[in-house]
Amino acid sequence: MLKLYDYWRSSAAYRVRIGLNLKGLAYESVPVNIAPGKDEQFGASFRAKNAQMRVPALETEHGVLAQSLAILDWLNTTYPEPPFLPADPWAAAQARAFALAIAADIHPLNNLSVLTRLKLEFSVEDDHVNEWYRHWIRLGFAALEAQAAARPETAYAFGGAPSIADICLVPQMANARRYDTDLSPFPRLVAWDERARGHPAFAKAAPENQKDAVR
Repeated sequence: MLKLYDYWRSSAAYRVRIGLNLKGLAYESVPVNIAPGKDEQFGASFRAKNAQMRVPALETEHGVLAQSLAILDWLNTTYPEPPFLPADPWAAAQARAFALAIAADIHPLNNLSVLTRLKLEFSVEDDHVNEWYRHWIRLGFAALEAQAAARPETAYAFGGAPSIADICLVPQMANARRYDTDLSPFPRLVAWDERARGHPAFAKAAPENQKDAVR
C-alpha cells in the first residue's frame, strides 16, 4: 500500500491527498508534525525517508518520492484514469501553468518555513506576516483570475472535470481564507473552489478531515 507522509495543514500534502482520492487509491497516512516547536520533519527517522525534510513524501514500491507536483505527475502516469490533465495539449499546458503559478510562485513565498523565519529570525510582527501572506495571494490570484476571465466559463478550472489546476487551487484558497484574504475580486476562482470542494475526493482530503487535525 502507498504510504503518505503528511501534515493536515500542509497545502502541498493536501494536493497529494486530493490526487490520491481522485485516482481512488488506498493509502496509509503517516502524520509528520511540521508545526513550529514540533519540527518532526527534521528528526532522523523522517530525514532517512526524505532528505529534503518536507512533506509530502510518498512511499511506493519503488522508493520514496518527494515534491507534490512530482508525486502528482507520477500518480497520473502510473494510474491514468481519471486524468489530471485535459486531453488537448494546449489546454493541458495551460492547466500545468495554472498549477505552477500556485505551487512555484505563490506557495513558496508563503510556506510555513518562510513565515516562521520572518517571525523568529527577523522579529516581524504577526500582523505584518499576515499581510505579507495576503499580498502574495492577491498578486497571484489577480493574474489567475484575469486569465480565467479570458476563457469560456467551465465547471472546473479547465473543463467539466477536476484537473491539476483545481488540485492546486483548492488548498491555496483554503490558506487564503485562513489568513482572512478578501476573495471578492476573484469570482471565477471562488466558483471553481466551491464546486471542487463539493467533490467527494476533495472533501475527503480537506484538512479538517485528517486524523492529525487539531480541532
